[in-house]
Amino acid sequence: MVEVGLFDSLRRRRGRPGTPRGARESDTAHLDAWAATRHGVEAYVEPRTTVTETTVVLIAHDGEWTRRRIGSPQAAQQFGHKRGIPVYEVAKVGYPKRMREYTQRVKREGGQR
Repeated sequence: MVEVGLFDSLRRRRGRPGTPRGARESDTAHLDAWAATRHGVEAYVEPRTTVTETTVVLIAHDGEWTRRRIGSPQAAQQFGHKRGIPVYEVAKVGYPKRMREYTQRVKREGGQR
């Protein structure tokens, strides 16, 4: 008789447990398109966690933002350098106030982020 754990089927469906999904070309394409249609864009690199690979948050002048996975902190630096976008480490500088204000404004207006 083979014993099957309660969560074994879930693990099989999601892939290897504990392995975060890395960045894909579609992630970089999204970041490119987003940055190209906004001005005053800055990049904020978020460190890898046990659940998610390194991510980058792009924040426009008005606080609008988007987040996607990126290959590494170095890849985020290269992304920003290639496009003339300043890159900051969230762990060192935090998120800008305009991002929080934008998110609150969207919530108040009943819109979706």
